[in-house]
Amino acid sequence: MAEKVSVVFKVYCLTVMTLVAATYTVALRYTRTISTGDMYFSTTAVCITEVIKLILSLGMLTKESGSLLRLKNTIAENIIFSPKELLKLSVPSIVYAIQNNMAFVALSNLDAAVYQVTYQLKIPCTALCTVLMLNRSLSRLQWFSVFMLCAGVTLVQWKPAEATKVQVEQDPIVGFIAIAIAVLCSGFAGVYFEKVLKSSDTSLWVRNIQMYLSGIVITLIGVYITDGEAVLVKGFFFGYTPWVCFVIFLASVGGLYTSVVVKYTDNIMKGFSAAAAIVLSTVASVFLFGLKITITFASGALLVCVSIYLYGLPKQDTTKLDPKDKDRELKQKLIAV
Repeated sequence: MAEKVSVVFKVYCLTVMTLVAATYTVALRYTRTISTGDMYFSTTAVCITEVIKLILSLGMLTKESGSLLRLKNTIAENIIFSPKELLKLSVPSIVYAIQNNMAFVALSNLDAAVYQVTYQLKIPCTALCTVLMLNRSLSRLQWFSVFMLCAGVTLVQWKPAEATKVQVEQDPIVGFIAIAIAVLCSGFAGVYFEKVLKSSDTSLWVRNIQMYLSGIVITLIGVYITDGEAVLVKGFFFGYTPWVCFVIFLASVGGLYTSVVVKYTDNIMKGFSAAAAIVLSTVASVFLFGLKITITFASGALLVCVSIYLYGLPKQDTTKLDPKDKDRELKQKLIAV
């Protein structure tokens, strides 16, 4: 059951989401391109992110419960003795783990602004998953915005912006393939989690804990398969710097706010947040990475921002009376008076 929240809270969520999304993209890009030594393992960073999100969710659940006894009973009822629920939430955990690792691959091969704009393809993917999985309908304006979004992303890919200060070799094809996988994962996992979250009255933080427990196990398996031998030799935290820790912190906070946004906010706020994040990360990339903005890139980014805004506009209720019918009904009431 949906809970009512204040406008101030929604504005707060919008502001935090925008700042976290923009800062995370630029900071992650920095850690994967400005190499001052041996590169850290992205798989371990994703795993640590899941652990921190679990700890933060436990803290929020403790505050929500009000007492340690209630917390104990809640964990026992919903986690320890609910293996089916854990299994259910393991699905988005697997998909999110893949998505997070693909983000590292993409930002290792693409400029931050290109990544941020192209990644907005998650919107049409999410729209399609929403229609198929939640049996919802989209307005003509929303579908129009989806096609506008695709056009904008095409312009961005047609002639990518150039970066001059990156010190590592890049493969744009690998980067775009990674983004494509991340987009598919984002669309499916987001809609799946929304369906699970809104199909019961279970606490948001309980659902998060269920998902993050599965996520830790899955990401540990990912560490073993991908970097197992290297981690044994160099150590789990090899290559970690204050910047890497900052990226992990942003990813953790961003993950929690994503779940809050799914529960409490709407498409308009998410659209403004994504559009603002694009602008902020692009401006930051100009100063940090020497990004050169071309006309084609700027036009594509503008189309993406406009399409995100249009997609977030509320749908008209076609079940209500036509405006002409409303005017006619109003006139009849006035005449009766």
